Amino acid sequence: MAHLSEMQAKVSLTEDANRKNLADKPDHKASLDSMLGGLEQELQDLGIATVPKGHCASCQKPIAGKVIHALGQSWHPEHFVCTHCKEEIGSSPFFERNGLAYCSNDYHHLFSPRCAYCAAPIMDKVLTAMNQTWHPEHFFCSHCGGVFGAEGFHEKDNKPYCRKDFLAMFSPKCGGCNRPVLENYLSAMNNVWHPECFVCGDCFCSFSSGSFFELDGRPFCELHYHHRRGTLCHGCGQPITGRCISAMGHKFHPEHFVCAFCLTQLSKGIFREQNNKTYCQLCFNKLFSQ
Repeated sequence: MAHLSEMQAKVSLTEDANRKNLADKPDHKASLDSMLGGLEQELQDLGIATVPKGHCASCQKPIAGKVIHALGQSWHPEHFVCTHCKEEIGSSPFFERNGLAYCSNDYHHLFSPRCAYCAAPIMDKVLTAMNQTWHPEHFFCSHCGGVFGAEGFHEKDNKPYCRKDFLAMFSPKCGGCNRPVLENYLSAMNNVWHPECFVCGDCFCSFSSGSFFELDGRPFCELHYHHRRGTLCHGCGQPITGRCISAMGHKFHPEHFVCAFCLTQLSKGIFREQNNKTYCQLCFNKLFSQ
């Protein structure tokens, strides 16, 4: 007991001396190391064995108090610090990279992938698309802002789009209905068409023969093409594709330009008109010369 009292007195004297030194000197760390070393020596002089808990991986000195085991080594708590910011990690979670310890903030700031939208570090789930990384909630359609579902996305000019907006904005438009052409289509008149939309502009019939006539950027069947151009025979109502006769504001096939009474072809274009009808000279004289 005498030895213990003597030891406590010496420890007290040592602590008082060290407190004075700490007040006089700015190097607190050196004073603390000196105090601990002196205390360890005093204990050994009194025959009390001190068993170190290992040597600190940072300062290489024995650890007599609290110890932290990390990275396969032992540390004084105050010496186990973040490699980047030098803040004490202690018992807080940390990350290891190349054998070095980093606090959570610095590790994510230095090494975590960055979101292509917000440029912030991605600390949890990461989505990889278009050769970039994204927060899942930040990978959305560039036009409507909707998050992509099971149908995925389409890319245009390094921007992602949902299927609906991509087709509406970038797919070729039908020359008939102006809606996007998605699958089967026809190419005609420097445009693309839904097959069901490539029809005559007047009768809306499809071109079963494969041929059509273009007028003012629209397709027409032969009959309605000639109707719009005024080249239907006034006699038979059919298109005129060869020689024609113009009379009384109408056009005729030569063989259909006939006398309204005897139906004789009016050769050489000689005729008489009565009530918007054509007559040969003989029938005209018989019918109207009284």
